[in-house]
Amino acid sequence: MAQISVKNISKVYESDGRSVDALKDVSLQMEDGEFVCVVGHSGCGKTTLLNILAGFVEPTEGHILFDGTVRDDSTQSIGVVFQEYALFPWRTALENIAFGLEMAGVEKQQTLKKSGEYLELVHLSDFAHAYPHQLSGGMRQRVAVARAMAYEPALLLMDEPFGALDAQTRERLQSLVQEVWQTTQKTIFYVTHNISEAVFLGEKVVIMRPGPGRIHDIVDIDLPRPRDSLSDEFIKYLRYITNSITEQR
Repeated sequence: MAQISVKNISKVYESDGRSVDALKDVSLQMEDGEFVCVVGHSGCGKTTLLNILAGFVEPTEGHILFDGTVRDDSTQSIGVVFQEYALFPWRTALENIAFGLEMAGVEKQQTLKKSGEYLELVHLSDFAHAYPHQLSGGMRQRVAVARAMAYEPALLLMDEPFGALDAQTRERLQSLVQEVWQTTQKTIFYVTHNISEAVFLGEKVVIMRPGPGRIHDIVDIDLPRPRDSLSDEFIKYLRYITNSITEQR
């Protein structure tokens, strides 16, 4: 795990001779093992910030620190779960989870042991030798989550991981991710358009606004787990965050 510091991040894209400010002076602190959800309108820079954290995109200004060390100089690893499942169709569920460990040079027996443990953690032990086409969408995304976590990254980035799933499957996977996070205590940065999902999962919810992308508010979610989405306190958080997003920019 790691303490993550986002320091004065700005991102400007150049396109057809004009500049587009995707992010402007974004700063954020994530503590060890913290679950941070990010919400906001399309175009507010949520995914751009995630891509900068992942190292896929370089910021125009600012930097990312892992435990006080600039990300590019840090040895801490990062895992990413996308909305698309991105599994290898020629590999079984177990072999997909093992991939990152193999690339890291982990010994074969240890790779198999740890892959099996994470497969069990996402409740798919009975499907270890199934191929992606033999799994439902929810199962494939569970494999993707297990694969990202298996090599124990310091930071797990999740970009709308359940956005393509039906409501019932999405709710089950929200509970599963909460369970896995409580077991592993990974630091998680979770991008979503679903405000209820953010309140259900996050220890804090970061509200972003566009034009340019910036942090408008950070809400600490002080609710016991497991959370009741029908409780008065849950609905108060839901209403506050919804109003913060939809009120005049």
